[in-house]
Amino acid sequence: MKPTLLIMAAGMGSRYGGLKQLDGVGPCGETIMDYSIYDAMKAGFGDVVFVVREKFKEEFEEKVVSKYKGKIKTTVVTQEPGKLPEGYTMTIDREKPWGTGQAVLAAAGVIDKPFAVINSDDFYGRKSFEVLADYLSSVGENEKGNFCMVAFDLEKTLSESGAVSRGICTADAEGNLAVVEEHTNVRKVGGEIMGAGLNGVEHVIGAQAFTSMNMWGFTCDYMVKSEELFRKFLDANINEMKAEFYVPSVVSSMINSGEAKVKILSSPDKWFGVTYKEDRPIVVEKLKEMSDNGLYESPLFK
Repeated sequence: MKPTLLIMAAGMGSRYGGLKQLDGVGPCGETIMDYSIYDAMKAGFGDVVFVVREKFKEEFEEKVVSKYKGKIKTTVVTQEPGKLPEGYTMTIDREKPWGTGQAVLAAAGVIDKPFAVINSDDFYGRKSFEVLADYLSSVGENEKGNFCMVAFDLEKTLSESGAVSRGICTADAEGNLAVVEEHTNVRKVGGEIMGAGLNGVEHVIGAQAFTSMNMWGFTCDYMVKSEELFRKFLDANINEMKAEFYVPSVVSSMINSGEAKVKILSSPDKWFGVTYKEDRPIVVEKLKEMSDNGLYESPLFK
């Protein structure tokens, strides 16, 4: 059984500006998603589900999805602020969707087997997809609560253009995820990495600290629990303009209730992405170097 890859591509790209999911950064105009899908196909994923905004769905299908025809099965679903569970109606004029948790739920009706979740604008690396595909391929189709997460060394996830936010993970004795604590203002200061935890106090973070970059693996019971928690979230926040429902909050709830265990899978790859406009030339150069070294065919899809 080949797992499904779900790509969250509905982000508005406020820091970068514009629709960065369609930005060609490879030597022949490839997007970062092209590399992720290419690596996922090589690793053993069987199909791809894209989550996008309705307003650019047509452009997305034309510029992105069309290139995969005949190569891998694709499905496009949409995430909108007003697309809520039955019984809920939004009464505020909110433009921004409700976060990554809602993005994954948008695909609930089209996913029926173990699946992975990634960001559209992050480069994760070939090995990351291989360890993720291997794990999900070993999970039974009807198995529940057998989750995983690909973790990166913190030092391999920093931006050269500014501070970032990162989820720092703690593992239990069995190598399962125990806690994810969001850290802000994470950057290098001298020879050390600094960041502020939930208490707002800055401290040194280890360079090899397990770091979540939204590269998850789930069984389908995630969707059921996520909708339950999203309903509770909406009960408290449906009139809020900025409140967001996140994937890690669902994961943490299921860990705490004993409904799931999350195996931490370590990746040797270096993450990179376009967080700031200044990151773009750096990403372009890295992808060109990989192409010149023969790691990726160019163009990726012939």
